[in-house]
Amino acid sequence: MSLYNVFDIATTGMSAQNIRLNTTASNISNANSISSSQDKVYRARHPVFAAELNKAATMQRGNEVGSSVGVKVLGIVESDKPLQIEYNPNHPSADENGYIYKPNVNVVEEMANMISASRSYQTNVQVADAAKQMLTKTLQLGQR
Repeated sequence: MSLYNVFDIATTGMSAQNIRLNTTASNISNANSISSSQDKVYRARHPVFAAELNKAATMQRGNEVGSSVGVKVLGIVESDKPLQIEYNPNHPSADENGYIYKPNVNVVEEMANMISASRSYQTNVQVADAAKQMLTKTLQLGQR
């Protein structure tokens, strides 16, 4: 694997963590929203990632040149955790039975997820920087 592949892997990792940070921020910003219907209430969202290991393995054998490697975002799925239902007949958004519906977002979990995504992003930046430094040192060897 060349150092250029390391850049591809770190870049896709940063992109994936950026999506994770954005979905987490969306979850936190909608954590206190209220709805009068179960169908309309916000549900927590989470990205699904996959490693592109097959492409990396074929690149090492030389069969597939120029293909990308790293992390692939398969999509963003809604959480299936139960919604928070509260009986509050005086609330303006209450349904005909007096219930309001709140998202299934746990702010503490989301904050932990945000810290984890931020650290993963930072690690990918450090990997790219280390690869850049190694590439620069390699080029400097030829100048002496």
